Amino acid sequence: MVRNNEKGFTLIELLVVIAIIGILAAIAIPQFAKYRESAFCAGVESDVTNTVIALEGAYASDQDYTKATAIKSGNDVITINGATTDSYTSVAGTHANCTKGTFTFTVTTGQYLWV
Repeated sequence: MVRNNEKGFTLIELLVVIAIIGILAAIAIPQFAKYRESAFCAGVESDVTNTVIALEGAYASDQDYTKATAIKSGNDVITINGATTDSYTSVAGTHANCTKGTFTFTVTTGQYLWV
């Protein structure tokens, strides 16, 4: 006896939905990883910029650059190269999960760039 009034999904319909969800997940997960790495790199850029602003602020108030050689913010490591009492040459930053390399600010050129 065949019942035509039963409601529900067939096995084929469920398998098609699961396949579609799998395809969408396969597309979305790599994009998420790229966004995550981009966020880590943006954090490095922000930390380097803030370090340069802090150094210039310290110099403006005390006529002396701080003698700090490294600042650690989470996994970001910001290094001040050549910091002395009267000048510094550059500020560089890296993050363990940012594959772009090192973000630097060079005093002589006044440029921020990825190296």
